[in-house]
Amino acid sequence: MIRIFGNMKPKDRALALVCLLLVCGQVYFDLRLPDYTAEITVLISSEVTELSQYFSAGGKMLACALCSALLTVVVGYFAARIAADFSFDVRAKLFNKVAAMGSGEVRRFSVASLITRTTNDITQIQMIIAMGLQMMLRAPIMAIWAVVKIVGKSWQLSTVVAAAVVIVVGSMIVLLAIMIPKFRIVQRQVDDVNRITEENLNGIRVVRAFNAEQYQEEKFETANDALMRTQLFTGRGMAFLSPIMMFVQSGVTLAIYYVGARLINAIEVPLSGTLMEIMTAVSDRAVLLGEVVSFSSYALYVIMSFLMLLMIFMLLPRAQVSANRINEVLDAEIEVREGADSDSDEQGSIEFRDVSFRYPDSAEDCLKHISFTAKKGETVAFIGATGAGKTTLAGLAARLYDATEGTVLLDGKEISRYSFDTLYQKIGYIPQRATLFADTVRGNVTFGRNAAQIPDADVENALDISQASEFVHAMADGVDSRVAQSGTNLSGGQKQRLSIARAIARKPEILIFDDAFSALDYKTDRILRQRLQTDLRGTTCLIVAQRIGTIRSADRIVVLDDGAVAGIGTHEELMRDCPVYQQIALSQLSAEELAANA
Repeated sequence: MIRIFGNMKPKDRALALVCLLLVCGQVYFDLRLPDYTAEITVLISSEVTELSQYFSAGGKMLACALCSALLTVVVGYFAARIAADFSFDVRAKLFNKVAAMGSGEVRRFSVASLITRTTNDITQIQMIIAMGLQMMLRAPIMAIWAVVKIVGKSWQLSTVVAAAVVIVVGSMIVLLAIMIPKFRIVQRQVDDVNRITEENLNGIRVVRAFNAEQYQEEKFETANDALMRTQLFTGRGMAFLSPIMMFVQSGVTLAIYYVGARLINAIEVPLSGTLMEIMTAVSDRAVLLGEVVSFSSYALYVIMSFLMLLMIFMLLPRAQVSANRINEVLDAEIEVREGADSDSDEQGSIEFRDVSFRYPDSAEDCLKHISFTAKKGETVAFIGATGAGKTTLAGLAARLYDATEGTVLLDGKEISRYSFDTLYQKIGYIPQRATLFADTVRGNVTFGRNAAQIPDADVENALDISQASEFVHAMADGVDSRVAQSGTNLSGGQKQRLSIARAIARKPEILIFDDAFSALDYKTDRILRQRLQTDLRGTTCLIVAQRIGTIRSADRIVVLDDGAVAGIGTHEELMRDCPVYQQIALSQLSAEELAANA
């Protein structure tokens, strides 16, 4: 947690120092109240008839109370501002770090856990800062100051307070020992609830199609019940403190007045003595009564201080767990690091040179010694059975992750040497699953850092090439029509065409289609590929596909089988020399259809 607080802005640190000074003033005014209470007690016991003395002591008490209240409000305002500002900065850093992560890092943490760390965990930190600046600073100052004021007045009364402190501290230690492990469990269980909720929302159509609502409800109920039970346990533990503290406070007050009464009774008033002796004894009794009253108030301040510390210590373990979880993300090693180069001698070429790749949690390579070259303007396609490594290869070409072995060259230079700005200006990537954002059609097509530089003519051209113009202009506001979150108001083919238009609008050197034609009908597929060949003649295309019809006209086809290259060539060459390709082709088309299309 200290490492997280080390990121606090200088102005927030200055405000925290101001809070410390204001808390000291607040404690000073609070601890002046018992002194004036003792003074009024002595005045009453001495039978003073001048009201001005009562008004004077009462006015001072009122002034101290008002000053303390005012400082409390100011400290609360500053604490809330510091906590909100700090959580804003940490949330921004966490979001930026997650945005810089590759798919491997996201897979390691899981999406549900990253959402919890960005929201719930930061809320825990914000809460401990807001309360800590008010209670954590005030409690030790008040406890020490109150103890200093009562030490030396009466060892009997001091013993009562010491016994109460021992009881409170003992209760704190026992409860913390029980609660800390539970707080660690709570955050993991929040992750589980988020994960199940996310799965259910993303897969709502599948859930309903298979009539699995009850199954999902039971699954959620199990995780939710586990979270509820853990939170009930911690809540009951904290609730157990209330009767303990009430018992200690009431017991201390009773014990102090009992001991004080015995000490007062020990001061004898001589019935046969002189008037001076009688007045002295009465005065001593009045002074001791005032001390007992003030001592009772100081003792309660000490107990309250430990109670405030206990409340902080109850929140601190959970905040510490949250801080560790946040630090895990901030300290995560980013595998895909940005290079510095912004230019190259070639344009539009990509080469895989003996490339192998293995996922971090995998026991073996999913791509093995892949080598091929795509020159400027060429179309290179990839086909293979499910799990052959086609999507992984497309991800390596787009540098979503780096090769385990071998080298990926872009425009004659290692792809890792380019800055991200340069790299993603050269590459247009269309993923297997179309992702759209809650924005207009125009906003989705011009998505990215250079959105403002894309003119309307290029947007219209990209929509036309991707075969999206017809349905876009049929919408109420055309390119300014709203797209719902994740494109839920569009069909799968419409979303895929907008995703293709988004890549085309940037005019990249290389277009990477990761099975991006699968959601299109055959007619749209054919027309779109024809437009790519005619309108984007100088653009290099890498196409991952499942359908022979989508890739048969490619300049070269790379056939993958279990992560290795089974053959490279044109459609005719592979039909002649590659058994794996032959099997794929014959599984989709009959021999007569293949001969007719040849």
